[in-house]
Amino acid sequence: MRRAVIALAAFVGSLVLLGFSAGSANAQSEEAVQGQLRNGTQPVPNVQIDVATAAGQAVGSDTSDAQGRWRVDVPQAGQYKVSLKLDTLPEGVGLVNPAQQTLTVEVFAGNVRNVIFRLATGGASSIPKEPTKLERVPQLIFEGFNLGLIIALAAMGLSLIYGTTGLTNFAHGELVTFGAIVAYWFTTSWGNFNLVPAAILAVVVSGLFGFSQDQWFWGKLRKRGTGVIAMMIVSIGLGLVLRNVYQIAFGSRTRQYQDYNALEGVDFGPFTANYKTLVGMAVCIAVILAIAFALLLTRLGKATRAVADNPSLAAASGIDVERVIRVVWTVGAAAAGLAGIVLGMSQGVRFTMGTQILLLVFAGVTLGGLGTAFGALVGSLLVGLFIQLSTLFVAEELKIASALFVMIVVLLVRPQGILGRRERVG
Repeated sequence: MRRAVIALAAFVGSLVLLGFSAGSANAQSEEAVQGQLRNGTQPVPNVQIDVATAAGQAVGSDTSDAQGRWRVDVPQAGQYKVSLKLDTLPEGVGLVNPAQQTLTVEVFAGNVRNVIFRLATGGASSIPKEPTKLERVPQLIFEGFNLGLIIALAAMGLSLIYGTTGLTNFAHGELVTFGAIVAYWFTTSWGNFNLVPAAILAVVVSGLFGFSQDQWFWGKLRKRGTGVIAMMIVSIGLGLVLRNVYQIAFGSRTRQYQDYNALEGVDFGPFTANYKTLVGMAVCIAVILAIAFALLLTRLGKATRAVADNPSLAAASGIDVERVIRVVWTVGAAAAGLAGIVLGMSQGVRFTMGTQILLLVFAGVTLGGLGTAFGALVGSLLVGLFIQLSTLFVAEELKIASALFVMIVVLLVRPQGILGRRERVG
Protein backbone atom coordinates (compact mmCIF):
# COMPACT_ATOMS: atom_id res chain seq x y z
CA MET A 1 0.00 0.00 0.00
CA ARG A 2 2.82 2.38 0.90
CA ARG A 3 4.56 1.72 -2.43
CA ALA A 4 1.31 2.35 -4.32
CA VAL A 5 0.81 5.70 -2.61
CA ILE A 6 4.45 6.71 -3.17
CA ALA A 7 4.30 5.77 -6.86
CA LEU A 8 1.07 7.72 -7.42
CA ALA A 9 2.45 10.75 -5.55
CA ALA A 10 5.62 10.67 -7.67
CA PHE A 11 3.57 10.60 -10.89
CA VAL A 12 1.33 13.46 -9.76
CA GLY A 13 4.38 15.50 -8.74
CA SER A 14 6.04 15.00 -12.11
CA LEU A 15 2.82 16.06 -13.86
CA VAL A 16 2.81 19.33 -11.89
CA LEU A 17 6.47 20.03 -12.69
CA LEU A 18 6.08 19.28 -16.41
CA GLY A 19 2.93 21.32 -16.88
CA PHE A 20 3.52 24.27 -14.57
CA SER A 21 5.32 26.39 -17.14
CA ALA A 22 2.54 25.80 -19.70
CA GLY A 23 -0.18 26.56 -17.17
CA SER A 24 1.39 29.81 -15.98
CA ALA A 25 1.91 31.32 -19.44
CA ASN A 26 -0.41 33.59 -21.39
CA ALA A 27 -2.44 34.84 -18.43
CA GLN A 28 -5.67 36.35 -19.72
CA SER A 29 -9.17 36.97 -18.47
CA GLU A 30 -11.03 33.74 -17.75
CA GLU A 31 -14.16 34.83 -19.67
CA ALA A 32 -14.06 36.21 -23.20
CA VAL A 33 -15.69 36.18 -26.62
CA GLN A 34 -13.62 35.56 -29.72
CA GLY A 35 -13.86 34.56 -33.36
CA GLN A 36 -12.29 34.55 -36.78
CA LEU A 37 -13.74 36.47 -39.72
CA ARG A 38 -13.54 34.72 -43.09
CA ASN A 39 -14.96 35.31 -46.55
CA GLY A 40 -14.89 31.78 -47.88
CA THR A 41 -11.32 30.64 -47.16
CA GLN A 42 -9.85 34.16 -46.98
CA PRO A 43 -9.41 35.96 -43.63
CA VAL A 44 -11.03 39.38 -43.31
CA PRO A 45 -8.79 41.82 -41.38
CA ASN A 46 -9.40 45.31 -39.95
CA VAL A 47 -13.07 44.75 -39.04
CA GLN A 48 -14.29 46.23 -35.76
CA ILE A 49 -16.18 44.04 -33.27
CA ASP A 50 -18.00 45.70 -30.36
CA VAL A 51 -19.16 43.89 -27.21
CA ALA A 52 -21.78 45.16 -24.76
CA THR A 53 -23.77 43.73 -21.89
CA ALA A 54 -27.34 42.54 -22.38
CA ALA A 55 -28.44 45.95 -21.02
CA GLY A 56 -26.39 47.75 -23.69
CA GLN A 57 -23.45 48.90 -21.57
CA ALA A 58 -20.21 48.87 -23.58
CA VAL A 59 -17.64 46.26 -22.51
CA GLY A 60 -14.91 46.54 -25.15
CA SER A 61 -14.02 46.24 -28.80
CA ASP A 62 -11.34 44.72 -31.00
CA THR A 63 -10.24 44.80 -34.63
CA SER A 64 -9.61 41.58 -36.54
CA ASP A 65 -5.94 40.90 -37.27
CA ALA A 66 -4.31 39.68 -40.48
CA GLN A 67 -5.72 36.19 -39.89
CA GLY A 68 -9.19 37.59 -39.18
CA ARG A 69 -8.97 36.74 -35.46
CA TRP A 70 -10.39 38.97 -32.75
CA ARG A 71 -10.97 38.64 -28.98
CA VAL A 72 -12.66 40.76 -26.31
CA ASP A 73 -12.35 39.88 -22.60
CA VAL A 74 -15.52 40.26 -20.54
CA PRO A 75 -15.66 40.99 -16.80
CA GLN A 76 -17.82 38.04 -15.77
CA ALA A 77 -20.13 35.28 -16.95
CA GLY A 78 -23.45 36.32 -18.45
CA GLN A 79 -25.20 37.38 -21.65
CA TYR A 80 -23.43 39.75 -24.04
CA LYS A 81 -24.27 41.43 -27.35
CA VAL A 82 -21.53 41.05 -29.96
CA SER A 83 -21.84 43.46 -32.91
CA LEU A 84 -19.98 43.69 -36.19
CA LYS A 85 -19.47 47.23 -37.48
CA LEU A 86 -20.66 47.07 -41.09
CA ASP A 87 -18.80 50.13 -42.37
CA THR A 88 -15.45 48.51 -41.46
CA LEU A 89 -16.05 45.55 -43.80
CA PRO A 90 -14.01 45.60 -47.04
CA GLU A 91 -15.81 46.63 -50.20
CA GLY A 92 -17.93 43.86 -51.72
CA VAL A 93 -18.12 41.78 -48.52
CA GLY A 94 -21.26 41.61 -46.39
CA LEU A 95 -23.11 39.46 -43.87
CA VAL A 96 -24.88 36.38 -45.21
CA ASN A 97 -27.76 37.31 -42.90
CA PRO A 98 -28.01 41.08 -42.23
CA ALA A 99 -30.21 40.35 -39.19
CA GLN A 100 -27.17 38.79 -37.51
CA GLN A 101 -25.13 41.98 -37.30
CA THR A 102 -25.61 41.75 -33.52
CA LEU A 103 -25.53 38.34 -31.84
CA THR A 104 -26.53 37.66 -28.23
CA VAL A 105 -24.34 34.97 -26.67
CA GLU A 106 -24.07 33.35 -23.25
CA VAL A 107 -20.59 33.25 -21.68
CA PHE A 108 -20.21 30.71 -18.88
CA ALA A 109 -17.84 31.03 -15.93
CA GLY A 110 -14.26 30.39 -16.99
CA ASN A 111 -15.18 29.82 -20.64
CA VAL A 112 -14.20 31.51 -23.89
CA ARG A 113 -17.19 31.72 -26.26
CA ASN A 114 -16.59 31.44 -30.01
CA VAL A 115 -18.78 33.76 -32.11
CA ILE A 116 -19.10 33.29 -35.87
CA PHE A 117 -20.25 36.02 -38.26
CA ARG A 118 -20.98 34.43 -41.64
CA LEU A 119 -19.58 36.65 -44.42
CA ALA A 120 -19.86 36.39 -48.19
CA THR A 121 -19.08 38.46 -51.27
CA GLY A 122 -22.02 40.79 -51.78
CA GLY A 123 -23.83 39.68 -48.60
CA ALA A 124 -27.45 38.52 -48.69
CA SER A 125 -30.41 39.94 -50.54
CA SER A 126 -33.00 38.70 -48.05
CA ILE A 127 -33.36 37.85 -44.37
CA PRO A 128 -34.21 34.19 -43.68
CA LYS A 129 -37.05 33.49 -41.32
CA GLU A 130 -36.58 31.99 -37.87
CA PRO A 131 -36.62 28.16 -38.15
CA THR A 132 -39.62 26.34 -36.70
CA LYS A 133 -39.32 23.52 -34.17
CA LEU A 134 -39.75 20.95 -36.91
CA GLU A 135 -36.99 22.57 -38.97
CA ARG A 136 -34.66 22.51 -35.95
CA VAL A 137 -35.02 18.74 -35.43
CA PRO A 138 -32.37 17.59 -38.00
CA GLN A 139 -29.78 19.99 -36.57
CA LEU A 140 -30.52 18.90 -33.00
CA ILE A 141 -30.32 15.21 -33.96
CA PHE A 142 -26.91 15.82 -35.55
CA GLU A 143 -25.66 17.70 -32.46
CA GLY A 144 -27.08 15.02 -30.16
CA PHE A 145 -25.40 12.25 -32.13
CA ASN A 146 -22.09 14.15 -31.94
CA LEU A 147 -22.39 14.60 -28.17
CA GLY A 148 -23.48 10.98 -27.74
CA LEU A 149 -20.38 9.69 -29.56
CA ILE A 150 -18.09 11.67 -27.25
CA ILE A 151 -19.93 10.37 -24.17
CA ALA A 152 -19.84 6.82 -25.57
CA LEU A 153 -16.10 6.93 -26.13
CA ALA A 154 -15.54 7.73 -22.46
CA ALA A 155 -18.35 5.46 -21.24
CA MET A 156 -17.05 2.29 -22.95
CA GLY A 157 -13.84 2.42 -20.93
CA LEU A 158 -15.70 3.14 -17.69
CA SER A 159 -18.10 0.26 -18.36
CA LEU A 160 -15.31 -2.21 -19.15
CA ILE A 161 -13.41 -1.24 -15.99
CA TYR A 162 -16.55 -1.77 -13.93
CA GLY A 163 -17.29 -5.07 -15.68
CA THR A 164 -13.82 -6.54 -15.10
CA THR A 165 -13.05 -5.14 -11.61
CA GLY A 166 -16.39 -4.08 -10.10
CA LEU A 167 -14.92 -0.60 -9.52
CA THR A 168 -17.17 2.43 -10.00
CA ASN A 169 -14.39 4.86 -10.89
CA PHE A 170 -15.35 8.43 -10.02
CA ALA A 171 -11.92 9.57 -11.22
CA HIS A 172 -12.71 8.51 -14.79
CA GLY A 173 -13.65 12.07 -15.72
CA GLU A 174 -10.10 13.16 -14.90
CA LEU A 175 -8.84 10.75 -17.58
CA VAL A 176 -10.96 12.76 -20.06
CA THR A 177 -9.38 16.00 -18.84
CA PHE A 178 -5.91 14.45 -18.88
CA GLY A 179 -6.05 13.67 -22.60
CA ALA A 180 -7.30 17.15 -23.52
CA ILE A 181 -4.65 18.93 -21.44
CA VAL A 182 -1.76 16.77 -22.65
CA ALA A 183 -2.81 17.35 -26.28
CA TYR A 184 -2.89 21.11 -25.62
CA TRP A 185 0.61 21.00 -24.12
CA PHE A 186 1.88 19.05 -27.14
CA THR A 187 0.53 21.84 -29.40
CA THR A 188 2.21 24.56 -27.32
CA SER A 189 5.07 24.06 -24.88
CA TRP A 190 5.87 20.39 -25.61
CA GLY A 191 6.97 20.73 -29.23
CA ASN A 192 4.40 22.97 -30.95
CA PHE A 193 2.96 20.02 -32.86
CA ASN A 194 -0.02 20.26 -35.15
CA LEU A 195 -3.20 19.05 -33.43
CA VAL A 196 -3.33 15.71 -35.28
CA PRO A 197 0.10 14.36 -34.16
CA ALA A 198 -0.43 16.01 -30.77
CA ALA A 199 -3.71 14.10 -30.36
CA ILE A 200 -2.04 10.81 -31.28
CA LEU A 201 0.75 11.39 -28.75
CA ALA A 202 -1.76 12.44 -26.10
CA VAL A 203 -3.81 9.27 -26.59
CA VAL A 204 -0.65 7.16 -26.16
CA VAL A 205 0.29 9.08 -22.99
CA SER A 206 -3.29 8.68 -21.69
CA GLY A 207 -3.07 4.92 -22.22
CA LEU A 208 0.24 4.81 -20.32
CA PHE A 209 -1.37 6.86 -17.55
CA GLY A 210 -4.16 4.30 -17.24
CA PHE A 211 -1.66 1.42 -17.32
CA SER A 212 0.47 3.01 -14.58
CA GLN A 213 -2.59 3.70 -12.42
CA ASP A 214 -3.55 0.03 -12.43
CA GLN A 215 0.05 -1.22 -12.23
CA TRP A 216 1.08 0.84 -9.23
CA PHE A 217 -2.17 1.78 -7.50
CA TRP A 218 -5.42 -0.07 -8.24
CA GLY A 219 -3.67 -3.40 -8.77
CA LYS A 220 -1.95 -3.07 -5.39
CA LEU A 221 -5.28 -2.35 -3.71
CA ARG A 222 -6.87 -5.42 -5.36
CA LYS A 223 -4.04 -7.66 -4.16
CA ARG A 224 -4.56 -6.40 -0.62
CA GLY A 225 -8.23 -7.42 -0.86
CA THR A 226 -9.64 -3.88 -0.69
CA GLY A 227 -13.40 -3.92 -1.15
CA VAL A 228 -15.10 -2.23 -4.09
CA ILE A 229 -16.87 0.29 -1.82
CA ALA A 230 -13.57 1.36 -0.27
CA MET A 231 -11.99 1.59 -3.74
CA MET A 232 -14.91 3.69 -4.96
CA ILE A 233 -14.31 6.14 -2.12
CA VAL A 234 -10.59 6.17 -2.96
CA SER A 235 -11.50 7.01 -6.58
CA ILE A 236 -13.46 10.04 -5.38
CA GLY A 237 -10.41 11.25 -3.47
CA LEU A 238 -8.12 10.55 -6.43
CA GLY A 239 -10.44 12.54 -8.69
CA LEU A 240 -10.29 15.53 -6.34
CA VAL A 241 -6.48 15.33 -6.16
CA LEU A 242 -6.07 15.14 -9.95
CA ARG A 243 -8.53 17.99 -10.50
CA ASN A 244 -6.53 20.27 -8.22
CA VAL A 245 -3.28 19.17 -9.86
CA TYR A 246 -4.71 20.10 -13.26
CA GLN A 247 -5.77 23.50 -11.95
CA ILE A 248 -2.27 24.19 -10.60
CA ALA A 249 -0.45 22.94 -13.69
CA PHE A 250 -2.84 24.11 -16.42
CA GLY A 251 -4.62 27.10 -14.89
CA SER A 252 -8.30 27.81 -14.38
CA ARG A 253 -9.18 29.53 -17.65
CA THR A 254 -10.50 27.81 -20.78
CA ARG A 255 -8.04 27.52 -23.66
CA GLN A 256 -8.60 26.68 -27.30
CA TYR A 257 -6.63 24.49 -29.68
CA GLN A 258 -5.28 27.00 -32.19
CA ASP A 259 -5.47 24.58 -35.13
CA TYR A 260 -8.81 24.48 -36.90
CA ASN A 261 -10.34 27.00 -34.48
CA ALA A 262 -13.46 29.03 -35.38
CA LEU A 263 -14.15 27.25 -38.67
CA GLU A 264 -17.17 28.41 -40.61
CA GLY A 265 -20.14 26.07 -40.78
CA VAL A 266 -21.05 24.29 -44.01
CA ASP A 267 -24.62 23.42 -44.99
CA PHE A 268 -25.30 19.69 -45.46
CA GLY A 269 -28.94 19.75 -46.46
CA PRO A 270 -31.07 19.94 -43.29
CA PHE A 271 -28.17 20.57 -40.87
CA THR A 272 -25.02 22.69 -40.63
CA ALA A 273 -21.62 21.55 -39.41
CA ASN A 274 -17.96 22.39 -39.80
CA TYR A 275 -15.37 19.92 -41.00
CA LYS A 276 -13.68 19.85 -37.59
CA THR A 277 -16.84 18.40 -36.03
CA LEU A 278 -17.26 15.86 -38.84
CA VAL A 279 -13.66 14.67 -38.49
CA GLY A 280 -14.09 14.35 -34.72
CA MET A 281 -17.25 12.27 -35.21
CA ALA A 282 -15.51 10.05 -37.77
CA VAL A 283 -12.62 9.42 -35.36
CA CYS A 284 -15.04 8.56 -32.53
CA ILE A 285 -16.96 6.12 -34.75
CA ALA A 286 -13.75 4.47 -35.99
CA VAL A 287 -12.38 3.96 -32.46
CA ILE A 288 -15.70 2.69 -31.10
CA LEU A 289 -15.99 0.20 -33.97
CA ALA A 290 -12.38 -0.90 -33.41
CA ILE A 291 -13.07 -1.57 -29.72
CA ALA A 292 -16.29 -3.41 -30.59
CA PHE A 293 -14.62 -5.65 -33.18
CA ALA A 294 -11.74 -6.33 -30.78
CA LEU A 295 -14.19 -7.45 -28.09
CA LEU A 296 -16.07 -9.71 -30.51
CA LEU A 297 -13.34 -11.18 -32.72
CA THR A 298 -9.97 -11.17 -30.93
CA ARG A 299 -8.76 -13.65 -28.35
CA LEU A 300 -8.05 -10.87 -25.87
CA GLY A 301 -11.54 -9.45 -26.44
CA LYS A 302 -13.15 -12.80 -25.71
CA ALA A 303 -11.00 -13.11 -22.58
CA THR A 304 -12.16 -9.63 -21.51
CA ARG A 305 -15.81 -10.63 -21.89
CA ALA A 306 -15.13 -13.83 -19.94
CA VAL A 307 -13.55 -11.87 -17.06
CA ALA A 308 -16.50 -9.46 -17.08
CA ASP A 309 -18.95 -12.38 -16.88
CA ASN A 310 -17.17 -14.37 -14.14
CA PRO A 311 -13.60 -13.52 -13.05
CA SER A 312 -13.18 -16.64 -10.91
CA LEU A 313 -14.30 -18.99 -13.68
CA ALA A 314 -12.11 -17.13 -16.19
CA ALA A 315 -9.07 -17.56 -13.93
CA ALA A 316 -9.86 -21.26 -13.44
CA SER A 317 -9.96 -21.71 -17.22
CA GLY A 318 -6.42 -20.34 -17.60
CA ILE A 319 -7.07 -16.67 -18.41
CA ASP A 320 -4.60 -14.20 -16.89
CA VAL A 321 -7.17 -11.97 -15.21
CA GLU A 322 -4.68 -9.31 -14.06
CA ARG A 323 -3.27 -8.97 -17.58
CA VAL A 324 -6.76 -8.54 -19.01
CA ILE A 325 -7.62 -5.89 -16.40
CA ARG A 326 -4.40 -4.00 -17.18
CA VAL A 327 -5.21 -3.96 -20.90
CA VAL A 328 -8.74 -2.75 -20.10
CA TRP A 329 -7.34 0.11 -18.01
CA THR A 330 -4.93 1.07 -20.80
CA VAL A 331 -7.55 1.03 -23.54
CA GLY A 332 -10.19 2.69 -21.34
CA ALA A 333 -7.85 5.55 -20.38
CA ALA A 334 -6.75 6.04 -23.99
CA ALA A 335 -10.38 6.18 -25.17
CA ALA A 336 -11.25 8.65 -22.40
CA GLY A 337 -8.28 10.83 -23.36
CA LEU A 338 -9.42 10.84 -26.99
CA ALA A 339 -12.93 11.80 -25.88
CA GLY A 340 -11.42 14.76 -24.00
CA ILE A 341 -9.52 15.89 -27.10
CA VAL A 342 -12.62 15.75 -29.32
CA LEU A 343 -14.67 17.56 -26.65
CA GLY A 344 -11.94 20.20 -26.31
CA MET A 345 -12.04 20.87 -30.06
CA SER A 346 -15.62 22.15 -29.74
CA GLN A 347 -15.87 23.46 -26.17
CA GLY A 348 -12.28 24.38 -25.31
CA VAL A 349 -9.93 22.80 -22.77
CA ARG A 350 -10.60 23.39 -19.07
CA PHE A 351 -9.45 21.61 -15.92
CA THR A 352 -13.07 20.77 -14.94
CA MET A 353 -14.24 19.47 -18.33
CA GLY A 354 -14.05 15.81 -17.28
CA THR A 355 -16.00 16.45 -14.11
CA GLN A 356 -18.72 18.24 -16.08
CA ILE A 357 -19.20 15.32 -18.46
CA LEU A 358 -18.80 12.56 -15.84
CA LEU A 359 -22.48 12.60 -14.84
CA LEU A 360 -23.49 12.12 -18.47
CA VAL A 361 -20.99 9.26 -18.81
CA PHE A 362 -22.49 7.54 -15.76
CA ALA A 363 -25.96 8.15 -17.20
CA GLY A 364 -24.97 6.48 -20.47
CA VAL A 365 -23.41 3.49 -18.70
CA THR A 366 -26.37 3.06 -16.35
CA LEU A 367 -28.98 3.49 -19.07
CA GLY A 368 -27.25 1.00 -21.36
CA GLY A 369 -26.52 -1.56 -18.65
CA LEU A 370 -23.65 -1.64 -16.15
CA GLY A 371 -20.59 -3.57 -17.26
CA THR A 372 -21.53 -3.91 -20.94
CA ALA A 373 -19.51 -1.94 -23.50
CA PHE A 374 -22.25 -2.11 -26.14
CA GLY A 375 -24.83 -1.02 -23.59
CA ALA A 376 -22.67 2.00 -22.79
CA LEU A 377 -22.63 2.88 -26.50
CA VAL A 378 -26.42 2.66 -26.87
CA GLY A 379 -27.10 4.46 -23.61
CA SER A 380 -24.67 7.28 -24.41
CA LEU A 381 -26.17 7.91 -27.84
CA LEU A 382 -29.65 8.10 -26.29
CA VAL A 383 -28.44 10.50 -23.60
CA GLY A 384 -26.87 12.78 -26.24
CA LEU A 385 -30.04 12.79 -28.34
CA PHE A 386 -32.31 13.43 -25.33
CA ILE A 387 -30.13 16.35 -24.22
CA GLN A 388 -30.31 18.16 -27.56
CA LEU A 389 -33.90 17.34 -28.54
CA SER A 390 -35.21 18.40 -25.11
CA THR A 391 -34.34 22.03 -26.00
CA LEU A 392 -37.41 21.99 -28.27
CA PHE A 393 -39.59 21.99 -25.16
CA VAL A 394 -37.47 23.13 -22.19
CA ALA A 395 -34.97 25.91 -21.54
CA GLU A 396 -31.35 25.39 -22.57
CA GLU A 397 -30.27 25.35 -18.92
CA LEU A 398 -32.54 22.34 -18.17
CA LYS A 399 -31.52 20.08 -21.05
CA ILE A 400 -29.19 17.89 -18.96
CA ALA A 401 -31.78 17.50 -16.22
CA SER A 402 -34.37 16.40 -18.78
CA ALA A 403 -32.05 13.69 -20.12
CA LEU A 404 -31.42 12.38 -16.61
CA PHE A 405 -35.17 12.35 -15.97
CA VAL A 406 -35.67 10.16 -19.03
CA MET A 407 -32.96 7.83 -17.73
CA ILE A 408 -34.80 7.48 -14.42
CA VAL A 409 -38.05 6.67 -16.21
CA VAL A 410 -36.36 3.98 -18.33
CA LEU A 411 -34.70 2.40 -15.28
CA LEU A 412 -38.05 2.26 -13.46
CA VAL A 413 -39.32 0.09 -16.31
CA ARG A 414 -36.08 -1.86 -16.91
CA PRO A 415 -33.78 -1.63 -13.84
CA GLN A 416 -30.91 -3.56 -15.48
CA GLY A 417 -30.65 -1.05 -18.32
CA ILE A 418 -31.30 -1.51 -22.02
CA LEU A 419 -28.70 -4.23 -22.66
CA GLY A 420 -28.05 -5.31 -19.06
CA ARG A 421 -28.95 -8.71 -17.71
CA ARG A 422 -31.57 -9.25 -15.04
CA GLU A 423 -30.03 -10.57 -11.80
CA ARG A 424 -31.51 -12.38 -8.82
CA VAL A 425 -31.48 -10.51 -5.53
CA GLY A 426 -31.59 -12.38 -2.23
